[in-house]
Amino acid sequence: MTAADVHRTILAVWRIEQPRLITSLSRMLRDVPLAEDLTQEALLAALEHWPAAGVPEQPGAWLMATAKRRALDHLRRGRMLARKHGMVALDLAQEQQAMPDLDAALDDDIGDELLRLIFTACHPRLSREARAALALRMICGLTTEEIARAFLLPEATIAQRIVRAKRTLSESGLAYETPRGEELSERLASVLEVVYLIFNEGYTAARGEEWLRPQLCNDALRMGRVLVRVAPLEAEAHGLLALMELNASRIAARTDQAGDPILLMDQNRGLWDRLQIRRGMLALKRAHELGGAGGFYALQAAIVACHAGASTPEATDWPRIAGLYAELSALVRSPIIELNRAVAVGMADGPQAALAIVDALAHEPVLKAYHLLPSVRGDLLHKLGRYEEARAAFEAAAELAGNKREHDLLKRRAAEAGAAAISP
Repeated sequence: MTAADVHRTILAVWRIEQPRLITSLSRMLRDVPLAEDLTQEALLAALEHWPAAGVPEQPGAWLMATAKRRALDHLRRGRMLARKHGMVALDLAQEQQAMPDLDAALDDDIGDELLRLIFTACHPRLSREARAALALRMICGLTTEEIARAFLLPEATIAQRIVRAKRTLSESGLAYETPRGEELSERLASVLEVVYLIFNEGYTAARGEEWLRPQLCNDALRMGRVLVRVAPLEAEAHGLLALMELNASRIAARTDQAGDPILLMDQNRGLWDRLQIRRGMLALKRAHELGGAGGFYALQAAIVACHAGASTPEATDWPRIAGLYAELSALVRSPIIELNRAVAVGMADGPQAALAIVDALAHEPVLKAYHLLPSVRGDLLHKLGRYEEARAAFEAAAELAGNKREHDLLKRRAAEAGAAAISP
């Protein structure tokens, strides 16, 4: 295995293990920022030792053991030992002697502990924007650059939010716990947003070699199912669960055997998970029963439900989808929602009508580096037979795409448009 192979392996293992490391250490130390720092130190240790010693048989256990040793050293060195009580250090020391059980312990913690960590990150003392950024950094393991791309903001802005949020958590001594009653309600909207963003990153990865990160989708789904039990009368919790269930039902059809993306209209609908679609429909029905049909997540779920109910692409109710996007756009002013509405309008009323919407979005600051703007424009231009313009748009989209699979797809579409432009 080359040094480059080892480096890729370390980063792949890290993406999988980071949330479990942080949740376990946060529970032990009752200090989320410190837990995050120690997991970062474990990563640095792996980058230092694995290229020479080789990748261990149980890389997750190695990372956890390293993080726990550093946690124990920290407690022994600092005054935290007195504040956190001697029992914390004793528990860590005892767990150090039971290394073979580390993987099992991690698996036991991945459910409610992960959700508890999100509730901690979503404390009202933090700004709404800082809550989401901090949780995405700790839970998803996203880099600051990746989070900035997700929010369409400068990297420096996101970095400042994360630093301030971690400082607030550290200085305020905020408890690592799941709140109840009014405290839960205060944090729920932010928690739903974070779970939503985690699912989105899993469903279409912003960066990296793979288009999907299934573990993140599964984590988000599990937490969504827990949340509807924790807050059964919150319509938006059911709306979010419906949205995730319905989207996840298509995962098996979204990539080919090589892992390359398959666009919605080209997917084999026989691969869509009908059981998961039924679960999503039931969750959406419950959101409506609770009076949440016009909620942010319920409206998106209703859009996906239109696709789920269509046996063929031609059977899709595009006018209804366009109308639902119009409702969503009225609820939340967002150029990205408008871009999605343009796609639906293009299918319902033709590409020329959609192109007018897209061109009106061209000067939106948040879309300047958003690859889907030129991608959608390229698709519309291609349908209009303006192949050379379509090729240029797809090329521009490929340059902006952070995910390799999406970049390659856009390059292929640019080549197809270029070939169409020169064909007689």
